[in-house]
This record gives sequence, C-alpha cells and structure tokens, in this order.
Amino acid sequence: MKKKTVKGFKDYSEEESEKRDEIRKIIVDLFERYGFRPAETPIIEYEEFVKGEEPQGKNKEKNKDEAISDVFTLKDKGKRKLALRYEFTFQLKRLMKNKKLPFKRYQMGPVFRDEPVSGNRLRQFVQCDADIIGSSIQDEAEVLGLARDILSNLGVKDSIILINNRKLLNEILDDEGVKEKDKQNVLREIDKYDKISEKQVKKNLKKYNASNIIDSLKKGEKFFSQFPSYKKIIGLKEYCKLYGVDVKFAPTMVRGLSYYNGSIFEVKAKGIKETIIGGGSFKFNKKQCTGISFGLDRLSLLADVDSEKERYLVVSLEEDKEAVKLSERLRNLGKIVSIYYGKPSKALEYANSYNIQNAIFVGRKEVKAGKFKVKDLRTGKEKKLSLKL
Repeated sequence: MKKKTVKGFKDYSEEESEKRDEIRKIIVDLFERYGFRPAETPIIEYEEFVKGEEPQGKNKEKNKDEAISDVFTLKDKGKRKLALRYEFTFQLKRLMKNKKLPFKRYQMGPVFRDEPVSGNRLRQFVQCDADIIGSSIQDEAEVLGLARDILSNLGVKDSIILINNRKLLNEILDDEGVKEKDKQNVLREIDKYDKISEKQVKKNLKKYNASNIIDSLKKGEKFFSQFPSYKKIIGLKEYCKLYGVDVKFAPTMVRGLSYYNGSIFEVKAKGIKETIIGGGSFKFNKKQCTGISFGLDRLSLLADVDSEKERYLVVSLEEDKEAVKLSERLRNLGKIVSIYYGKPSKALEYANSYNIQNAIFVGRKEVKAGKFKVKDLRTGKEKKLSLKL
C-alpha cells in the first residue's frame, strides 16, 4: 500500500495547521468587518454545472478557461457525471437567487484542479473568497481595501496591487485589428508577459498578426487615454484613494478568459512568483458582480502571524482523579490542557516534543495542600497555583 500523498496533495503538520488556522481567523474577521456573510457549498457538483455552458464557435475548446478544462471528474454508483469544485464563483449562481442586492458573501474551503504541479501550485488548495452580487466601481475599490487590510494584518510585506480592465483590453485589440476569432488566443499570450520573455511573447503573437500589441501596451497614459474604458482605470484609482489603497495599472494583466467583463486585479508579493490574491468583475444571471480570492496556501508562506498558544501539561503522580479535576478546572478557565499519566521524566520529554510550555505536577502533597506548582519549561521558573479541587 502506498503511503505517500497523491502528487499535488499534501499533509500539514500541527505547527503548519495552527498557522493556517490563525490566518483563517484573521481573514474571516476582516471579511465580516466589511459586511460579508458566510456561506457553505458542496465539494461535489454535477459536472455540467461545474463546467458551465459550452463555448461556441470553431475554437470552442481553446475558448474554455484552463481551470475548467482541469476539473476533476468522477461518477457515483448511479453513473451520474459529477465533478469536484474547482472554485466557488460558479456556485454563486445558486446562492444569489432571490437575494436583495447588493448581496455580500464569503466562503473558505478546498478547491481542486487536475493540472500539472509546479512550484507553489497544488492540485488541492484552500481559497478564501469574498463576492458582491450587484456591484459597482465603488465596490471594486472596497474589496481592494479589504485586500490591503488582510495583507497588513497578516504581516505580508512588499506587496503590490495590480489592476486592469478587460473592456480596455478588448478596445485595444480592436484598435490593433485583431480578428474576433483570435482574441481569446491573443489575450492568452499577453497574459504570459510576466512569465516568459517579451521576445517569446511577441513571437507567439506573430501568428495572429498581433506582435505589435506588446509595444502598444508598454506606452504611457497618453496612449491609453484614447480608449473609453481607460476612464474605468482612472475611476477605480480615485475610489481606491478613499481607502488609502495604492494600486498600479498593469496593461498586460489578463486573468481568466471565460467570465471577467470589467476590472481585474491581482496581488503580487516579494518572495513568491505566483499571484497570492486575484479577482475582478463579472456577470451572473444578468447581475454585475465583483469578487476577490485569497490563496491560503500561498499566503501561509508569507504571513507573519503569532500562532503559538499557551499550553499546559498536567502530570498525574498516581493521582489520576485529582489530575482530571484540575484539568477540567483549567479548561473551564479557557486554558489548553493535556494530561500525562506516567513518569515525570517522560512527561517532560513529551511536553518538549509538542511545544507545551507549562507543566503542573499533581501528587499527594499538592492535592492535600490544594496548591500546585506551574513550571515554565522554557525558563525553568515556577509559580504557585492555588485551586480547591
């Protein structure tokens, strides 16, 4: 029997899990401070719902989002075609029904992609999403303010918020004479600009007669001001100022091809090449929406949070009944307590192996006096604890 995890899936140690849990708490606290409310959805859905409507046209396979083509599929005993969720956004189509707008929800949990594993890209990872159904440009600025606050509270330094607009990109493609049937492929190549060399990107664009587009995207504000949708970039920047959020216009940023229809944004940070936060505006059920997604796995590599908890080890010296009583009293006071039944020397080894900072020995003498010594295992110092059992 193979005991290794499947490629792209991983275990997390106690320390890692505690750090991830602390990050979750910080993110949830800020989601709720911004007025988002929680939701939970199934990990398994019908395949047709996960993949959505089939793209139309000769290039329908190429027009699909890469994420959708990487969906894990399966069948149940009834031979129904099912799939693991690859994100939370498509499930909003169900959650938003009959909701008074704007509807603000957040969700956290694992999502799955059947894709190649590289660097910090896993096949199971945790997303932390916040979405606004019935959104405006003001809401776009608000979610970027949320992103800034989360990064600050997680201690993530040297990050940058990048913004662009899909309508603006389409206007530039039209101005460059890119054919409608080639637009998706051209956008896909542009999106590789920060991943491969500029020379290679231009070479890839040559077959669509669009190699000059990179030079256009590198031009200054005067060039972009000729396009109507550039006003959206200016407007978003102005609203971001109200939140004290600095953003940078990134003309070559594209993001998911299937549903973004307006502003798009990403957050990059020093120390990791992959995007740590992404989002943008899209339309579901004829309603304009804005969403942002935080990658817990990548954030945990950068976050500087204090996840260490004060722990106690109650050591029973043949006084099991009293040790249990003491442990229960301490737990009722909000302490984290484990009980050890055995030799004191072994108890200390146990405490050190699990980073338990405090030890309380419960023997006949301590029980009779109703006084116990709490030993700090890091400093060796002791303090008295008086409790009637």
